[in-house]
Amino acid sequence: MVHGASATTQFMRAATQQQQQGKDRVPVGAGRQKPPRPRRGIGSSRTAACTTAERQAARPEPDASCPGAPAVRPRASALGRDPNPGRLSCLLWLSEQFLLPLGGGLQPAPCRGERAGGDGDMGSFAKLAKRAVETDAPVMVKIQELLRGATDVMSLAQGVVYWQPPESALDKIEKIVREPTVSKYGSDDGLPELREALLEKLRRENKLTKSSVMVTAGANQAFVNLVLTLCDAGDSVVMFAPYYFNAYMSFQMTGVTDILIGGCDPKTLHPDVDWLEKVLKENDPIPKLVTVVNPGNPSGAFVPRPMLERISDLCKNAGAWLVVDNTYEYFMYDGMEHYCLEDTHIVNLFSFSKAYGMMGWRVGYIAFPNEADGFHDQLLKVQDNIPICASIIGQRLALYSLEAGPEWIKERVKDLVKNRALLVEALSPLGEDNVKGGEGAIYLWAKLPDNCSNDFEVVRWLANKHGVAVIPGSASGGPGYIRVSFGGLKEEDTRLAAERLRRGLQELVTDGMVQ
Repeated sequence: MVHGASATTQFMRAATQQQQQGKDRVPVGAGRQKPPRPRRGIGSSRTAACTTAERQAARPEPDASCPGAPAVRPRASALGRDPNPGRLSCLLWLSEQFLLPLGGGLQPAPCRGERAGGDGDMGSFAKLAKRAVETDAPVMVKIQELLRGATDVMSLAQGVVYWQPPESALDKIEKIVREPTVSKYGSDDGLPELREALLEKLRRENKLTKSSVMVTAGANQAFVNLVLTLCDAGDSVVMFAPYYFNAYMSFQMTGVTDILIGGCDPKTLHPDVDWLEKVLKENDPIPKLVTVVNPGNPSGAFVPRPMLERISDLCKNAGAWLVVDNTYEYFMYDGMEHYCLEDTHIVNLFSFSKAYGMMGWRVGYIAFPNEADGFHDQLLKVQDNIPICASIIGQRLALYSLEAGPEWIKERVKDLVKNRALLVEALSPLGEDNVKGGEGAIYLWAKLPDNCSNDFEVVRWLANKHGVAVIPGSASGGPGYIRVSFGGLKEEDTRLAAERLRRGLQELVTDGMVQ
């Protein structure tokens, strides 16, 4: 069965009950008065100023107690609501910190309400949607601009793999590229033969037997589909820092501004489940959705099954959806094995991008509970208005790649262990206790020295002086940290990049950012 619906589930009834009862619930620390909903980014009354001095004054300090915790700031309640009255959005950070001599190619964005062009144009921020203006700027775009403007920079930044799709699959694509069906629209849900193959894969590998499938243009689009299907503007949602920056942006741009940010265990980077339990019991409104990436991006941490099962139970009892991003399901190390959970309140996301080296082909998929009444019909509306359908040629490549099987992927993932070891060693100047992750996915998460909390400036300096690019932790709610990817380069190139990174970090620790 590719999609369908059944009787109203226990979860859906719980969701209805929590909506009816939510009016009488009071958030901890907030009394009977609900705090005003925050506005993030440029549109905030605290962050709209254009002066560098005001930006400097508004900068948050990192919370040294937890590698993934958001910056210390006033909270609207004791449950971790992130009002961010003083947090600069990623847009302000990037526009200021990456003012590089790149031949004029990188300039600060105008503040909201400031004219971006001459008289009579449409360049005023006041004429743009607040949802877009107040959404954090995509950090990878700025990193790519940095790479274009510098010379001889090796990237440990973007979450990519170095391999191409299976040769056998590419050979088949060459033979069908001129077929008329490749240039036509397909089913909104995805090619029937691909969906059937995915259902079989879900049953065999992920033990998901009661899920339906929709094929999307990558896992990012899958997440946007879900936010638009499950959340209304103003709903509460839960993430755990360090969080995946694109998921955070998806909430922002769809009007879901009530984003509750949970912390993590400083040793394991596992989510703070006790905090989540308190939020789901006592926060008003009860969060509509909780999302987890497992294994994590940017943390590289793997949430053990008992912990995710507890998160699932808490969500189900509260009537909240649980969305689990399984993009890195095959990227497991040191004997760890991936798993998925299935229930009427759980939605699982998957991707072909990393596993099969199909980043540019843009194919992902959603596995959603076929017992959730009305879910597919509403999801289909969103799908039809965004891509209509995922690329037909990309879907055909995905189908052919599945024939190579998980063993093809595991052979390549096995080689990444060497890359991980090289980069763990490169990060050693920061101290062993300050380097986390690497259990799964393709990421290490490292704490910079205490006097280097401006991670964006460190990233710029590493690229310009030492020829190596990484991702600033502030983009994921972890100021004072960096994310290092070990998937994008072959071993010999990783070795060279690691030497540059180690040299740069040693200088940073010993002498600071010497220009």
